Amino acid sequence: MPSERVYMDLASDISAWMAGRVAGAGASGVVLGLSGGVDSAVSAFLAARALGGGSVLAVNMPCGSDPVDEALASETARAAGVGYRVVELDAAYAAMVSACGLEGAPGIVKANIKPRLRMAVLYALSGGRLVTGSGNYSEHLVGYSTKWGDGACDIAPLARLYKDEVYGLARVLGVPRGVVDRPPTAGLWAGQTDEGEMGFTYLDLRRRFEGHAVDPAVAARIDALGRAGAHKRESIPFFEAREWFATHG
Repeated sequence: MPSERVYMDLASDISAWMAGRVAGAGASGVVLGLSGGVDSAVSAFLAARALGGGSVLAVNMPCGSDPVDEALASETARAAGVGYRVVELDAAYAAMVSACGLEGAPGIVKANIKPRLRMAVLYALSGGRLVTGSGNYSEHLVGYSTKWGDGACDIAPLARLYKDEVYGLARVLGVPRGVVDRPPTAGLWAGQTDEGEMGFTYLDLRRRFEGHAVDPAVAARIDALGRAGAHKRESIPFFEAREWFATHG
């Protein structure tokens, strides 16, 4: 396990990278979703280190959410010293479900509307700031994200960090204990947890991708999700019309 000093150095380097990306884009800061979970909390703390809290807007976007989400998000914003705003999405979600006639649709279909609404809010509020994602490497490897939802952003500082490494950063950055101790959840429905939905632990996932032995049933589950989510790790495919015309002139 990396030492505290290693994680402190990692936090400094990620913050410097974020500052460089913002400056390179000519942006005025960053905007990010703050869910009450550890990934978005770490992103907020890193952004504050990189840019100063006044250049960071953190947005909590409840949508049928547990009230503890907003309480932890608010506590995190205060601890990180960043700007904070709450945008309620229950009415927008209900309108979308109704407009699309999805009242009887499977739960996951309706659940995926929520992160896509949140993405739209962040870009609507960006105002010259870069939208910062909070996805981690563990979730990236198996496509555990909503395409054009929480997977949509301008910069992704945690995208190559395993979940346990995100926790390592949380400890040295001073993320509130209630956030660190809470089981990871996307808040898609009552009682939902990330590991429960995926069907394996984050540790199992890392062990599998690093070539260590895991339970065969767990390995099969991880591999299946990795294949199913491959399209989320790829660029948008497009028909090579220019090449076509070059050979059919």
